[in-house]
Amino acid sequence: MPEPATLSLLGTGFIAMSVRYLRRKYRQAKPWFDRIMGLFLLVGFAPIMGFCALLVKLTSRGPAFYTQERVGQGGKVFKIVKLRSMRLDAEVASGPVWAGGDNDPRVTPVGKFLRASHLDEVPQLINVIKGEMSLVGPRPERPHFVEQLSQTVPEYQRRLTVKPGITGLAQVRAGYDRTLRDVRRKVKLDMMYIRRMCWLADFMVLLRTLRKFAGRT
Repeated sequence: MPEPATLSLLGTGFIAMSVRYLRRKYRQAKPWFDRIMGLFLLVGFAPIMGFCALLVKLTSRGPAFYTQERVGQGGKVFKIVKLRSMRLDAEVASGPVWAGGDNDPRVTPVGKFLRASHLDEVPQLINVIKGEMSLVGPRPERPHFVEQLSQTVPEYQRRLTVKPGITGLAQVRAGYDRTLRDVRRKVKLDMMYIRRMCWLADFMVLLRTLRKFAGRT
C-alpha cells in the first residue's frame, strides 16, 4: 500500500496533467467556437447594425463604418471594424488620444448611444470570423499606444500572447481607459483572465457582458 505522501503526489500529478489536457483542448476548440458563434451573432445582429448604420449616416458626415489599425496576437497589426461614433475629423488635429468618456466632445449624439450600448463594437464580429479576434480576450489597442504602454506598464506585452477579444474581463469590470492608472488596473484584470483561460471563464465574461448590454439598451 503506497504511503499517504506518495498518494498525494500521484494525485497532484494527475490533476496537473488533467488541467494541461483540458487547457490544450480548450485552446484548440476556441477558434472554431469563436467563428461559429461569431457568424451566428453577426446574422442575428445584422438588422440592428443596418439600422444603426443608417442613423450614423443621417446624423453626421462620413461613412457609417470605419476601420482602424489595432495590435493583435503576437504583435500582428490588423484592421478592426466599428460603427463610427465620432466626428469624421475627430483626431485630425490631436492625433491618437484616449477616449474621453461620456463627455467626449468628439462623440456624436448617435455615437453616445452606440458607445453606451456597445453596439459600435458589434461589427468586430467580422474580425472574429476572420480569425483576427476572439469573442473573449484583452481588448486590442492601437500601435501608437501599445508602443508607449509597453515601456511604462509591466506585463503589457503579455496581453499579446492571446487573441484580443470583443469583450473581456477588464471590459466588464472597468470602463474606458482615461488615465495610466486605468490602464494598469485593466492590465491586471487581463493577466488574471490569461492565467485562468477556460470555458468557464469565457462563459462568465460573456454572461456579464450580456447583462451589461441588456442593462444599457
